[in-house]
Amino acid sequence: MKVTLLYFARLREVFGCSSEELELPPEVADVAALTEFLRARGAVFQTELAPGRAFRIAVNQEMASSHTPLREHAEVAVFPPVTGG
Repeated sequence: MKVTLLYFARLREVFGCSSEELELPPEVADVAALTEFLRARGAVFQTELAPGRAFRIAVNQEMASSHTPLREHAEVAVFPPVTGG
């Protein structure tokens, strides 16, 4: 399954890119598995997406939970929480 990942704010800076297309293995079928897949890249992905770190994920422009399924050509946004004032 191929998905497009979009990174925003500080995550865009630390990951060194604003987007990428990834071919996911069959076992990566939901947001939780995708998060683990990205952490397995090591380095900044492991640090920034570690349990307890503040980040949110949206799939096809809708806020996602860890159980949200992924589909072919999904757009997955990863971003820090936004605060308003």
